[in-house]
Amino acid sequence: MNGNNEPIIHIENIHKRFGKVHALRGVSLRIQKGEVVVIVGPSGSGKSTLLRCINRLEEYNSGKIVVDGIPLDSAQNINAVRQEIGMVFQSFNLFSHMTVMDNLVLAQKIIRKRSKDEAHKVALDLLKKVGIPEKINAYPSQISGGQQQRVAIARALAMNPRIMLFDEPTSALDPEMIKEVLDVMMALAKEGMTMVVVSHEMGFARAAANRIIFMDEGQIIEEAPPDQLFSNPRHERTKRFLSKVLDH
Repeated sequence: MNGNNEPIIHIENIHKRFGKVHALRGVSLRIQKGEVVVIVGPSGSGKSTLLRCINRLEEYNSGKIVVDGIPLDSAQNINAVRQEIGMVFQSFNLFSHMTVMDNLVLAQKIIRKRSKDEAHKVALDLLKKVGIPEKINAYPSQISGGQQQRVAIARALAMNPRIMLFDEPTSALDPEMIKEVLDVMMALAKEGMTMVVVSHEMGFARAAANRIIFMDEGQIIEEAPPDQLFSNPRHERTKRFLSKVLDH
């Protein structure tokens, strides 16, 4: 954690409505540098909405969010924050008409202003890191879902983000591909990357998270280290949720 103890992400009393649906009801959360926070909860509890508010992909109605000292209150600030945050979605969002290499190089050249050679080197290093350097010239349709998601993670990392957000990154994958993606995420966590992960993968949450946030109906119901939350949840609602999702 950073010395002055200022959180790298500071969320204060966020409200978000979609029409009549009150999706986030006064959510406040502080996340320290290097912390891995996994957000769990039933569908429709506001987990993904909260995650998308952190880089302002989702507008919120009231409250404030400060990321790495920058408040998300102007277009200029939002753009600055987005350059510090990598985001990996449920769907891989790769450009289907471009090779893996080109997918990894494009934003580096445009946003980070890297030369072609430098961008290629970064891309190859990251493909080695996620375990698929041999797929560098493949097109997304030629590789598996798990490999596409690993390319998506590498693409986010190519921008040298200070924070990585993962929105249910394994939920579109076949079961045998889930582990290969979680292994990459686990390695990132061990390296000290600040990560906020919305996931149903309780094994990953238990192994990687410093803290687990349980959300329901747009609110944070409970937060605790994994051992504590899984073995001794305080709230009845948390207990009911865990009894359904944990293997007995």
